[in-house]
Amino acid sequence: MRVVASPEAAGLIRATGGRIYVWPHRARCCGAVTMLRASSRPPHGIAFRPVAEDGYELNLPAGLGRLPEELHLELRRFPRRVEAYWNGCAWVV
Repeated sequence: MRVVASPEAAGLIRATGGRIYVWPHRARCCGAVTMLRASSRPPHGIAFRPVAEDGYELNLPAGLGRLPEELHLELRRFPRRVEAYWNGCAWVV
């Protein structure tokens, strides 16, 4: 898996503790669409495994079977947060 992080996203990750947690989340309102969530704190009830990165620690769910070819991390301005994209998409295919 290749991680592509914008400089702004990497800067926010480092400024908020140096860790980012990314996990799939099934949306209830849109049928069977699975989107990615990202946070500087882990959600309750999910075990994570660290993946080494330059300057920060990326954590993915321990039970995640299939990894993307690329995981993109971008900064969203309003509200200011990191968003993750699986192979360039906002949803997991």
